[in-house]
Amino acid sequence: MSQNAYIRLVKSSAAPEGVTLSDLEQSLHAYQDAVRRTGSQLDWEYENAAFPYTIEPVTPPSEKEPSWLYLRGRESRYRHIALSAIPADTGSEDSCPIVQIALPDGATHGDKSKANELSRFIARSLKAELQLFNGRIMYYNPRK
Repeated sequence: MSQNAYIRLVKSSAAPEGVTLSDLEQSLHAYQDAVRRTGSQLDWEYENAAFPYTIEPVTPPSEKEPSWLYLRGRESRYRHIALSAIPADTGSEDSCPIVQIALPDGATHGDKSKANELSRFIARSLKAELQLFNGRIMYYNPRK
């Protein structure tokens, strides 16, 4: 059974109007750049250990379904993670844009750990509210 984590872009977020898949891809590249710089400080190729995935955009067969970024594992401990940007529902005032991080069936414990790490990085950069896979909520948005 698949598991999901959600990043909610509330009004006090850095991008309250929402993000696109290209924004998510840029966030993933920023993460790769950060771990690359950490690896150069440690004189170790840390990027391959910290981000063992290739990024593949997936377009759905119909326009009603959301598009996904698929992270395919490059080694046996890591298989796959999927990310999607869901816009806010225009009919509801309380609705906010959401980034969904999904662990499809067959995902490993390593995938879940990396998905938690990536979701925290993205939520921190967007100053958003993060609901983890276990249901707990982390607030990176400024609250009054």
